[in-house]
Amino acid sequence: MIRHTQPASKEIKKVAVCGGAGSFLLSSAIAQGADAFVSADFKYHEFFDAEDKIMVADIGHYESEQFTKDLLAEVLKEKFSTFAIIFSKTVTNPISYL
Repeated sequence: MIRHTQPASKEIKKVAVCGGAGSFLLSSAIAQGADAFVSADFKYHEFFDAEDKIMVADIGHYESEQFTKDLLAEVLKEKFSTFAIIFSKTVTNPISYL
């Protein structure tokens, strides 16, 4: 499930992304000319801050960060070929959905 505002324009060409709670970066996304901002943990009234200038898509805190470990592992493998990487199998998301 994605909570979102209506798109500000018919075509989305530029997307700003912030993993985790990113509502504090909304004004920066607008200033950079993004058509959409994908992040998490927007409060109800913070959606109004988009002011029809940008589409806000709140994909969930855990959901926006869950692939970060894979991205970091790729960077570490590229930079340090002998670096051992072990992934935890523990899921830390305390939220369940019906």
